[in-house]
Amino acid sequence: MRFFSSTPASIPSPAEALRGRPDPIVKPGTHTVLGTPIDGPWPDGTQVAVFGLGCFWGPEKSFWQTPGVVSTAVGYAGGSTPNPTYQEACSGRTGHAEVVQVGFDPARLSYEALLKMFWEHHDPTQGMRQGSDTGSQYRSIILVANDEQRRHAEASRDAYQARLTAAGYGTITTEIADRSAFYFAEDYHQQYLDKNPRGYCPDHGTGVACPIGVGISVDGS
Repeated sequence: MRFFSSTPASIPSPAEALRGRPDPIVKPGTHTVLGTPIDGPWPDGTQVAVFGLGCFWGPEKSFWQTPGVVSTAVGYAGGSTPNPTYQEACSGRTGHAEVVQVGFDPARLSYEALLKMFWEHHDPTQGMRQGSDTGSQYRSIILVANDEQRRHAEASRDAYQARLTAAGYGTITTEIADRSAFYFAEDYHQQYLDKNPRGYCPDHGTGVACPIGVGISVDGS
């Protein structure tokens, strides 16, 4: 995803954002790897997590390969423009980030474990970019569904900041916000690295392990 790299590195206000459209640009289909509907319905008890960590192709693959994940999809969230296209999101004029929506079974996979994957699969200190991908659409963001997810997200951020600081990294710039509308990306983006096995999406992880999920709880015990 290197097609629209010269974009504003700030988030437009709702008044400044592109107008968008009332209808979705794509009808969600079936996951090409997991065989599940990418927009449900899913089994009772399935929970949803939404993460933005730069280019969404690679992170989606990491999540769908994780036991306990029911389905994944890529899309746009965190901005103002309704039903944006990829070109619009990459213009920096919608306010959206590229994100992965993860449906997961909490009996098999905890939200904390997903947060650990999130932190370790990108560099959360880079602001409005990941590597050479620059613009607000590549920013690090966690969109939380409820107070419990927010508590876990903030605790994991603080725990990871301590590890990053010790390793010489700067301040985490990850946005933690209430979950807003999620707009599905175009079909060719869904499970892109399954459809294009030779496709490229770099992992910008720092190599620093996140302690959440390995014996440290949200209250630090």
